[in-house]
Amino acid sequence: MDRPFVLLVDDNPDDVALMQRVFNHAGVLGPNDVVVARDGVQALDFLGTAQTLPKVVSLDLKMPRVDGLEVLRRMRSDERTKLVPVVVLTSSDERDDLTQSYRLGANSYVRKPEDSAQFADAVGALGRYWFRLNRVPAETAPA
Repeated sequence: MDRPFVLLVDDNPDDVALMQRVFNHAGVLGPNDVVVARDGVQALDFLGTAQTLPKVVSLDLKMPRVDGLEVLRRMRSDERTKLVPVVVLTSSDERDDLTQSYRLGANSYVRKPEDSAQFADAVGALGRYWFRLNRVPAETAPA
């Protein structure tokens, strides 16, 4: 993939579908600009083999096999992925998750609203910020 894309790491298919619809509806990303990993293992496999890195990673914390904190830890310890922006987008309201996410190098921490309309608004705002306003280092930008 040679254009900007998001790596969406989330094991909840409803949340994934809603985020994809919101990105598309907001005109931020098209359907082919979102790569989905259903757990931390898939995310790490993708990041380890991808020719082009995502512009941003949306990372859930509570996932099977490898959780989001471990994905973040490994991303930040890898020279290739340590500068890729990571937005933790999670249902967790645990203080330790918030603190640990920032200690491990998260760029943002957003708690998923329980109301679907508020969730859609939050995802739309995140998409607009990370894809229209935010700038990334050349090392992480698509060629």
